[in-house]
Amino acid sequence: MRQYFINLSFVLCCFFYSNILAAQPKHSDNLQFDSLATRWDEGMPLGNGWLGELIWQKDNKLRISLDRVDLWDDRPMPKIDQLKFKWVVAQVNKGQYDTVHKIGDDPYDRSPAPTKIPGAALEFNYSSLGKVISNVLDIKTALNTIKFGNGAVLYNYVHATDEIGYFEFENMPVSQSGINENSILPELIIPNYNSADIAKDDNSHGGEGLQTLGYKKGTVTKSANSIRYHQPTWNGNYYEVLVQWKKISSSKIIGSWTISNNKKASLPELKNVENKLPGWQSHITWWNHFWAQSSVSLPDSILERQYYLELYKMGCVARSNTPPISLQAIWTADNGSLPPWKGDIHNDLNTELSYWPFYAGNHLETSQSFTNWLWKTKEQNKKWTKHYFEIDGLNVPGVTTITGKEMGGWIQYSMSPTTAAWLTQHFYWQWKYSMDKKFLLEKCKPYFDEVHEYFKKILTIDPVTKKYKLPLDSSPEIFDNSIKAWFHQWTNYDLSLVKSFYKDYIEICKAATGKVPEGVEKERSLLPDLDFNETGLTIAPDQDLFESHRHMSPYMAIYPLNLLDIENQQDSAVIKNSLHQIEKKGTRAWCGYSFSWMASLYARAKEGDSAAKMLQIFSTNFCSINSFHLNGDQKGGQYSDFTYRPFTLEGNFAFAKGIQEMLLQSHKGYVEIFPAIPSNWKDVSFNKLRTEGAFLVSAKKENGVIEEVKVFSEKGGLFRLKLPFKTLYLKGASKKYLFNKAENILEIQMMPGEEIVVKNRYE
Repeated sequence: MRQYFINLSFVLCCFFYSNILAAQPKHSDNLQFDSLATRWDEGMPLGNGWLGELIWQKDNKLRISLDRVDLWDDRPMPKIDQLKFKWVVAQVNKGQYDTVHKIGDDPYDRSPAPTKIPGAALEFNYSSLGKVISNVLDIKTALNTIKFGNGAVLYNYVHATDEIGYFEFENMPVSQSGINENSILPELIIPNYNSADIAKDDNSHGGEGLQTLGYKKGTVTKSANSIRYHQPTWNGNYYEVLVQWKKISSSKIIGSWTISNNKKASLPELKNVENKLPGWQSHITWWNHFWAQSSVSLPDSILERQYYLELYKMGCVARSNTPPISLQAIWTADNGSLPPWKGDIHNDLNTELSYWPFYAGNHLETSQSFTNWLWKTKEQNKKWTKHYFEIDGLNVPGVTTITGKEMGGWIQYSMSPTTAAWLTQHFYWQWKYSMDKKFLLEKCKPYFDEVHEYFKKILTIDPVTKKYKLPLDSSPEIFDNSIKAWFHQWTNYDLSLVKSFYKDYIEICKAATGKVPEGVEKERSLLPDLDFNETGLTIAPDQDLFESHRHMSPYMAIYPLNLLDIENQQDSAVIKNSLHQIEKKGTRAWCGYSFSWMASLYARAKEGDSAAKMLQIFSTNFCSINSFHLNGDQKGGQYSDFTYRPFTLEGNFAFAKGIQEMLLQSHKGYVEIFPAIPSNWKDVSFNKLRTEGAFLVSAKKENGVIEEVKVFSEKGGLFRLKLPFKTLYLKGASKKYLFNKAENILEIQMMPGEEIVVKNRYE
């Protein structure tokens, strides 16, 4: 069969070195089953940022659900253009919020579009091949291998860089009359856009049936070796699905598929490549590079496996030129219904959390998909800002279509006055982790400038406090969609975002031009202090966290905004009291992403055991067998009263960030190694995690002792390390260094491309 595939001393040496063999995903980290899943949200996931597929079984046939990231019905949301922020403020002040619901919220629930839409599916009748005996997704190669009882094998993969999916049957049974081609040739299953059948409720929080979109019937054109599906959508748009196959021998068939958007679908001619699937070499080259970017080795096999499964999905859903990671990205529900929450682009927390692990994970090229899209849709967002807020500058809707158009929904969050502030953090991180001067000057600072223009106009002086205020505040998703969800004083969510924006903006201006624009420092000083009491951070003044709640919005100042520091005495008390209050209210109203986010909150408090516990709960209770985050507790409500199963991705990727925060932190201007690992983690390591300042750091702890730290400086600059050793011994240092004994921090100016190694003992 084809094979695919002193006491403690400190030494600092400046030299080029060969990287130690990096830990990589193990065979045990793969998805491995002895059957096919019987639900779409448990299928084997494959993808390349543009195309995605889920491999599962439906009605005793092998089904491959096909999707493309930019398949969207982008029609305007009804009535949404009637909304004005000043009118909303007036209605709230009058206590007449039902009028706002009718325009801002009801259309989202009642209109089937705008929405993400599915592509199609391939089905194979495999009854002649016997039962499935092995179904394995190798995450290192992104190859799914399915073995059947009679010896036949099916290979599937989505090419890493080409918009093509491949499948291959080999070892097919041969009779005297030749292979029974009809039993293994694909059948194209089109979505039920014109069906009268009502989609069954599968507890996935799906919307109405696809037929509510009102599309004209698509056309299917067949030839001896291909099927083409042309589907008209909204307003003259269309997409095509093309599948083709070729008989290579009496026992082998190869095939390919693609989906095009508003253009004719085409595929290159299929050619047999000896001992390889078509395009395999370039595909595997991309994935080898992806896995070489960084790695971790954890003593907890559950957490390590989940981490690598999250990295695998990161490699599936993003490229620098793709749209951002929406709720389900390239894996739209294949159940006959509109996807959960229309599969939209949620800047309420979903996009932000989804990109958290890309930066420290050393995947800056793919993380650009977010900032590139925000830049691309900037003019549309400015147009909305001018229309809705009636001021110049840039804000971004909290819920948008693929082209950045507002979709409404709970408008406290879908039209929040501070969404852009959270999104600017990703421009800041894209620069801070890369130190890319060109990006800083051409995109990062200009984006901040336009958001700053907006804040200068939306913020006004409170005549009582003489400090800045917003016309209305909110804190996702406190009080859900009721009028109580609006606050007349700063919420810590909104205030934290604006304070963080000004902090980052000042740093960016200094880095870009050497100076801060006139008035910016004064504007920052007009922001009030965060509100806290004996319960820690409040939701807003006179409003403590009063119940278990899924969204950690009141605690943004701890993570991800870095406004509070556990090493500061006053901040430490606020952080610890906040965590205690969260614990006191419990997890009964949490979703899966809540546990992932909570892990990073604990990591910032240096509580490694609690952080690991949150991630273990997420892995074991809130994920499908294929690792998809299903929001609800899948073990009958052990930790949460939410027991439904809508698939969204932000919880998965926030999990990966939780692991990174336990292993490495660099947000305070220095690097800290293993700041929040559990007390029983004696053997743990990571390789080439990226820090702010564009340093790649590797570290290893063996038998409870940190053995070494390696650092590569990509762009040069001052590297500051909180020493993990008790004493300092230098040898062969080519650059001057400083040692701040009071803070136990080593400082060394590094050159671009320079590497250093720090060891526990002199050799």
